[in-house]
Amino acid sequence: MLASTGACLAASAAVASRGLAADDGAGDPPSEPFGYCLNTATVMGHKLSLVEEIELAAKAGWQAIEPWIRNIQRYLNDGGVLSDARKRIDDLGLQVVGAIGFTPWAVDDDAERAKALDQFKREMDLIAELGGTLIAAPPAGIHRTPGVDLFAVARRYRALLDLGRQAGVTPQLEIWGAAQTLGTVGEAALVACQADHPDACLLLDAYHMYKGNSGFECLRLLNGAQMHAFHINDYPADPPRETISDADRVYPGDGVCPLGAVLRTLYATGFRGMLSLEVFNRGYWEQDPLAVATTGLEKTRAVVRAAFSS
Repeated sequence: MLASTGACLAASAAVASRGLAADDGAGDPPSEPFGYCLNTATVMGHKLSLVEEIELAAKAGWQAIEPWIRNIQRYLNDGGVLSDARKRIDDLGLQVVGAIGFTPWAVDDDAERAKALDQFKREMDLIAELGGTLIAAPPAGIHRTPGVDLFAVARRYRALLDLGRQAGVTPQLEIWGAAQTLGTVGEAALVACQADHPDACLLLDAYHMYKGNSGFECLRLLNGAQMHAFHINDYPADPPRETISDADRVYPGDGVCPLGAVLRTLYATGFRGMLSLEVFNRGYWEQDPLAVATTGLEKTRAVVRAAFSS
């Protein structure tokens, strides 16, 4: 089923040539074939405002930022104006790659799902006002429920993608490795394929692929040109996979993830998007936020350069 799902994804992605048009894969890849984005979870414990996160990302040298919806909402609740935040983003030369939220768009209950879709539309509008075009669509609401009908989830994802068309913001189907539904790449590939929508795309994560025991060879079955971002991070050998948690994530290169091979595989599939650093290490939250953001970028770049240096 995985093989047929992967083939379906590749065959049905009409925009597959998009990522290869400018780079047909001939010759050696560039030393830095991807973009670099700071997911603000990396400095979440510092309790920065949205504007402070934006300024931090720029000062550390990141090209883009991936904020969390709840911090955008906090900015608005404190009297902030999104057009001002967008101007600050533009002035600093940053992009808004996407945003992270937890609206339960895929639940079985019709009334709850309708309410969630309304909320998701409002969140997409917030991202659009900031100049962003992507938003995460994780398995919130179904992550603790085993055996959810994935074909039903696919129909719900298609409805979400239709909403995204209206807002100009594409929902990226995200996996959570500990989730009982949508915890693996195989499940996400089936849902994205069965959604049968030209905007269907996956938001994968090195840690979550490990936690969910997806492995990394499955990436070869996917069309990377249809993926816009990849959450990059690393993890230690201990705790073991069964008990490891989000808080155990570390900087790229500081753990045991075969990131070099992962990045080379992503490149071979046509991926040319953003690597978004997402870690939740509480030890980092006790350090200076600029040091964390700067170190994260340096280590991410080092892993990429090492992967493509030979």
